[in-house]
Amino acid sequence: MKKPFDADSNETVLKYVIAIGVSTGGPRSLPLILSQLPADFPAALLIVQHMPSGFTRSLAERLNNLSRIRVKEAEDGEIVEAGCAYIAPGDFHMKIVRTRKNLLAVSLSDEPPISGHRPSIDVMMKSLSDTGFTNIIGVIMTGMGSDGSKGIVKLKKKNKAVIIAQDEESSVVYGMPKAALQTGAVDKVVPLTEIAQEIMKIVEVQD
Repeated sequence: MKKPFDADSNETVLKYVIAIGVSTGGPRSLPLILSQLPADFPAALLIVQHMPSGFTRSLAERLNNLSRIRVKEAEDGEIVEAGCAYIAPGDFHMKIVRTRKNLLAVSLSDEPPISGHRPSIDVMMKSLSDTGFTNIIGVIMTGMGSDGSKGIVKLKKKNKAVIIAQDEESSVVYGMPKAALQTGAVDKVVPLTEIAQEIMKIVEVQD
């Protein structure tokens, strides 16, 4: 059973944060990752899927129905908790900030697009890096362009994050994973079907 979301509760300890960036092919690829994660997954997932306004809520609802963890469209000001995946709303940047109680929280922004993207993967990852949180896994998946490459470099250098890139064969479009690989920050290149297993191995949980 999925744990009810309670923004005022610290009952579920946030041990890891998984920062995922994905574009073309994402709506078909994300279910293969989220559906494999156990209900008591001790990490939060922050997902930027390049998608227009109005489509991310239905995507989150569909993924929630397929997953044991909770999946939702991110809301401004909400606390980031383990066992939940937060999808950036279309046409908003999703930033992560520290609260006065030293928790991680979502901050939505309508600042100008970055390299044509809002939401931007780089914006999400750079803001997460600035929180000082250290147990981070960055994942760059199928998509066109290079969004996320600057973000993973910062996560690697500042937060010692583990970076995973989707392999070429399983990518619908290999642009983003290829650009990520070219930065030298990627630790593992794996097919789509093995991304969830790699994440669980690092987080040290079993399905």
